[in-house]
Amino acid sequence: MPDHVVVIDYGAGNLCSVENALRVAAGVEATITVSGSPAAIRAADRLVLPGVGAFAQCIGALKAAPGVLDALTVAVRQRAVPFLGICVGMQLLADEGREHGVHPGLGWIGGAVERLAPADQALKVPHMGWNTVAFARDHAALSGVPRGQRAYFVHSYRLAVADPADTVAATDHGGEIAAIVGRDNILGVQFHPEKSQAFGLSVLRGFLGWRP
Repeated sequence: MPDHVVVIDYGAGNLCSVENALRVAAGVEATITVSGSPAAIRAADRLVLPGVGAFAQCIGALKAAPGVLDALTVAVRQRAVPFLGICVGMQLLADEGREHGVHPGLGWIGGAVERLAPADQALKVPHMGWNTVAFARDHAALSGVPRGQRAYFVHSYRLAVADPADTVAATDHGGEIAAIVGRDNILGVQFHPEKSQAFGLSVLRGFLGWRP
């Protein structure tokens, strides 16, 4: 049977665009559902967590959705379901976010989410637009993804990864920014694959075919 992929609806994600991109990437190889049901999340074969807005808003919405965080934790940490976090959904993997105070994250990828501070003051924050994604190491989910391509970024904060081994790929905006992070069955992308044309679809296809 095709994998059942659940895009988690917790009131803080760009759901329609992500769902549509996943459908294009999957073809008939997976079924895509947008759901905030803990039962659906717990039973999923793959999970995608989008995120748009501020870290505190998103982690607050995730924790406020009845049963969702518990179901997500069971699926990802106990069942080892392949997981993809997108934009703020990736940042939520960190130990904490430092936007308007300090807010605990999921703690699945060590590090803190900090405001961008480009060394070149001519570079604007938020970082918005197309940037090259430079791979630091191979990853089983992304072996078929072309190298040296550009992705679309929109963000003012970055995940400062504690362990360099968790950085799969980086980009540059007056300093290095983790563009893709990965550990075990967990993958996160700072850019928007749903807005990154052929490169973004290749990342989604890689995730959909990944068997950690």
